[in-house]
Amino acid sequence: MQRIMLLAKIHRAKVTGANIEYEGSIEIDEALLDASGMLPFEQVQIYNINNGNRFETYIIKGERGSGIISVNGAAARLVTIGDNLIIASYAIMSEEEARNLKSTIIRLGPDNKIVD
Repeated sequence: MQRIMLLAKIHRAKVTGANIEYEGSIEIDEALLDASGMLPFEQVQIYNINNGNRFETYIIKGERGSGIISVNGAAARLVTIGDNLIIASYAIMSEEEARNLKSTIIRLGPDNKIVD
């Protein structure tokens, strides 16, 4: 049996930009990607804490230390600058891998800096 498990989560990421004209994706500060283990072009699910919108997209790398969380393309219509997001990546794995998984969860504070 295969299971879909939470691999990594960035909790309470504050939207710093929304660009409808961009091709699509979510731009995330490279330091946050390193801390979470998420990779550029990885598929992620986004949960908007402020309005309940949920959507999928892929990651592009943002400038390290910038705190950037920019939702681009059509998904930019689902957020407002200042909204808080949960960004989650999942992996498909065997039962044994799932039982041994240690998901990475980072929590952000002001300016999208890691607090926990």
